Amino acid sequence: MRKTTMIAMVMLLAVLVAVPVFADETAPAAKTDSTRTLKHQTLCPVMGNPIDSSAYTDIQGQRVYHCCMMCSDKLKADPDKYFKEAAKEGILFENIQKVCPVTGKPIDTTVFTDYEGRRIYFCCNMCPPKFDKDPQKYLGMMDKPSDSPALQKKMDTEHEHSMEHHEGN
Repeated sequence: MRKTTMIAMVMLLAVLVAVPVFADETAPAAKTDSTRTLKHQTLCPVMGNPIDSSAYTDIQGQRVYHCCMMCSDKLKADPDKYFKEAAKEGILFENIQKVCPVTGKPIDTTVFTDYEGRRIYFCCNMCPPKFDKDPQKYLGMMDKPSDSPALQKKMDTEHEHSMEHHEGN
Protein backbone atom coordinates (compact mmCIF):
# COMPACT_ATOMS: atom_id res chain seq x y z
CA MET A 1 0.00 0.00 0.00
CA ARG A 2 2.83 2.39 0.80
CA LYS A 3 4.38 1.62 -2.55
CA THR A 4 1.11 2.48 -4.35
CA THR A 5 0.75 5.70 -2.35
CA MET A 6 4.35 6.65 -3.06
CA ILE A 7 3.90 6.01 -6.82
CA ALA A 8 0.68 8.07 -6.82
CA MET A 9 2.43 10.95 -5.03
CA VAL A 10 5.35 10.88 -7.47
CA MET A 11 2.94 10.89 -10.43
CA LEU A 12 0.96 13.77 -8.91
CA LEU A 13 4.16 15.70 -8.32
CA ALA A 14 5.24 15.05 -11.91
CA VAL A 15 1.92 16.38 -13.21
CA LEU A 16 2.09 19.46 -11.00
CA VAL A 17 5.59 20.25 -12.22
CA ALA A 18 4.84 19.50 -15.89
CA VAL A 19 1.70 21.65 -16.22
CA PRO A 20 3.41 24.99 -15.44
CA VAL A 21 6.38 24.07 -17.65
CA PHE A 22 4.16 23.33 -20.66
CA ALA A 23 1.99 26.38 -19.94
CA ASP A 24 5.09 28.61 -19.90
CA GLU A 25 6.26 27.23 -23.25
CA THR A 26 2.99 28.08 -25.00
CA ALA A 27 2.27 31.39 -23.26
CA PRO A 28 4.98 33.50 -24.97
CA ALA A 29 3.82 32.47 -28.46
CA ALA A 30 0.25 33.59 -27.73
CA LYS A 31 1.49 36.80 -26.14
CA THR A 32 3.76 37.53 -29.10
CA ASP A 33 0.89 37.07 -31.56
CA SER A 34 -1.51 39.29 -29.63
CA THR A 35 1.03 42.06 -29.01
CA ARG A 36 2.65 41.97 -32.43
CA THR A 37 5.03 44.88 -32.86
CA LEU A 38 4.43 46.95 -35.96
CA LYS A 39 7.46 47.87 -38.05
CA HIS A 40 8.26 51.03 -39.95
CA GLN A 41 8.51 50.79 -43.70
CA THR A 42 12.00 50.14 -45.08
CA LEU A 43 11.18 48.56 -48.45
CA CYS A 44 9.13 49.70 -51.42
CA PRO A 45 5.78 47.86 -51.34
CA VAL A 46 5.75 47.58 -55.14
CA MET A 47 9.27 46.41 -55.99
CA GLY A 48 10.61 45.31 -52.61
CA ASN A 49 13.74 47.45 -52.95
CA PRO A 50 15.05 49.81 -50.24
CA ILE A 51 13.04 53.03 -50.08
CA ASP A 52 14.19 56.44 -51.28
CA SER A 53 12.84 59.09 -48.89
CA SER A 54 12.33 61.51 -51.77
CA ALA A 55 10.03 59.07 -53.64
CA TYR A 56 6.65 58.71 -51.97
CA THR A 57 2.90 58.75 -52.46
CA ASP A 58 0.45 60.31 -50.03
CA ILE A 59 -2.66 58.14 -50.11
CA GLN A 60 -5.50 57.47 -47.68
CA GLY A 61 -3.83 59.50 -44.94
CA GLN A 62 -0.57 57.56 -45.23
CA ARG A 63 2.80 58.41 -46.72
CA VAL A 64 4.07 55.38 -48.62
CA TYR A 65 7.71 55.51 -49.66
CA HIS A 66 8.98 53.90 -52.86
CA CYS A 67 12.31 52.93 -54.37
CA CYS A 68 11.49 55.27 -57.29
CA MET A 69 8.58 57.44 -58.40
CA MET A 70 7.60 54.95 -61.12
CA CYS A 71 6.08 52.75 -58.37
CA SER A 72 3.55 55.42 -57.39
CA ASP A 73 1.13 54.65 -60.24
CA LYS A 74 1.02 50.94 -59.34
CA LEU A 75 0.26 51.78 -55.71
CA LYS A 76 -2.49 54.21 -56.72
CA ALA A 77 -4.02 51.64 -59.07
CA ASP A 78 -4.58 49.11 -56.27
CA PRO A 79 -3.74 50.55 -52.83
CA ASP A 80 -5.58 47.81 -50.92
CA LYS A 81 -3.31 45.15 -52.43
CA TYR A 82 -0.19 46.88 -51.09
CA PHE A 83 -1.68 47.92 -47.75
CA LYS A 84 -2.94 44.38 -47.06
CA GLU A 85 0.44 42.86 -47.92
CA ALA A 86 2.20 45.35 -45.64
CA ALA A 87 -0.24 44.53 -42.83
CA LYS A 88 0.54 40.81 -43.18
CA GLU A 89 4.23 41.66 -42.73
CA GLY A 90 3.49 43.90 -39.72
CA ILE A 91 4.44 47.10 -41.53
CA LEU A 92 2.72 50.32 -40.63
CA PHE A 93 3.06 53.24 -43.01
CA GLU A 94 3.72 56.80 -41.88
CA ASN A 95 0.48 58.56 -41.01
CA ILE A 96 0.08 62.12 -42.35
CA GLN A 97 -3.55 62.74 -41.35
CA LYS A 98 -4.68 66.13 -40.18
CA VAL A 99 -8.43 65.47 -39.92
CA CYS A 100 -10.77 62.67 -38.91
CA PRO A 101 -12.02 60.71 -41.95
CA VAL A 102 -15.52 60.55 -40.47
CA THR A 103 -16.07 64.17 -39.41
CA GLY A 104 -13.34 66.25 -41.03
CA LYS A 105 -12.47 67.63 -37.59
CA PRO A 106 -8.90 67.71 -36.15
CA ILE A 107 -7.63 64.31 -35.01
CA ASP A 108 -6.94 63.12 -31.48
CA THR A 109 -3.83 60.91 -31.68
CA THR A 110 -5.05 58.82 -28.75
CA VAL A 111 -8.08 57.62 -30.74
CA PHE A 112 -7.08 55.35 -33.61
CA THR A 113 -7.43 51.99 -35.28
CA ASP A 114 -4.91 50.01 -37.31
CA TYR A 115 -6.57 48.94 -40.52
CA GLU A 116 -4.66 46.85 -43.08
CA GLY A 117 -1.30 48.63 -42.83
CA ARG A 118 -2.80 52.02 -42.08
CA ARG A 119 -3.06 53.75 -38.72
CA ILE A 120 -6.25 55.79 -38.89
CA TYR A 121 -6.78 58.56 -36.33
CA PHE A 122 -10.16 59.99 -35.33
CA CYS A 123 -11.47 63.06 -33.53
CA CYS A 124 -13.41 61.12 -30.87
CA ASN A 125 -14.38 57.64 -29.71
CA MET A 126 -17.66 57.77 -31.63
CA CYS A 127 -15.94 57.68 -35.02
CA PRO A 128 -14.08 54.32 -35.07
CA PRO A 129 -17.30 52.24 -35.03
CA LYS A 130 -18.65 54.26 -37.96
CA PHE A 131 -15.37 53.73 -39.82
CA ASP A 132 -15.52 49.99 -39.09
CA LYS A 133 -18.94 49.74 -40.77
CA ASP A 134 -17.65 51.07 -44.13
CA PRO A 135 -13.84 51.51 -44.17
CA GLN A 136 -13.62 51.96 -47.95
CA LYS A 137 -16.00 54.93 -47.85
CA TYR A 138 -13.86 56.75 -45.29
CA LEU A 139 -10.53 55.76 -46.83
CA GLY A 140 -11.73 57.39 -50.03
CA MET A 141 -12.65 60.53 -48.09
CA MET A 142 -9.07 60.77 -46.86
CA ASP A 143 -7.82 61.46 -50.39
CA LYS A 144 -10.17 64.43 -50.85
CA PRO A 145 -9.05 67.88 -49.78
CA SER A 146 -10.29 68.41 -46.23
CA ASP A 147 -10.92 72.09 -46.90
CA SER A 148 -13.54 71.38 -49.57
CA PRO A 149 -16.77 73.14 -48.42
CA ALA A 150 -19.00 70.38 -49.83
CA LEU A 151 -16.99 67.65 -48.13
CA GLN A 152 -16.87 69.55 -44.85
CA LYS A 153 -20.65 70.07 -44.91
CA LYS A 154 -21.24 66.35 -45.61
CA MET A 155 -18.92 65.33 -42.78
CA ASP A 156 -20.45 67.83 -40.35
CA THR A 157 -23.97 66.58 -41.16
CA GLU A 158 -22.93 62.93 -40.64
CA HIS A 159 -21.25 63.73 -37.33
CA GLU A 160 -24.24 65.75 -36.05
CA HIS A 161 -26.54 62.86 -36.97
CA SER A 162 -24.33 60.36 -35.13
CA MET A 163 -24.16 62.69 -32.09
CA GLU A 164 -27.98 62.85 -31.97
CA HIS A 165 -28.18 59.06 -32.25
CA HIS A 166 -25.57 58.67 -29.51
CA GLU A 167 -27.32 61.08 -27.16
CA GLY A 168 -30.68 59.39 -27.76
CA ASN A 169 -29.42 56.01 -26.45
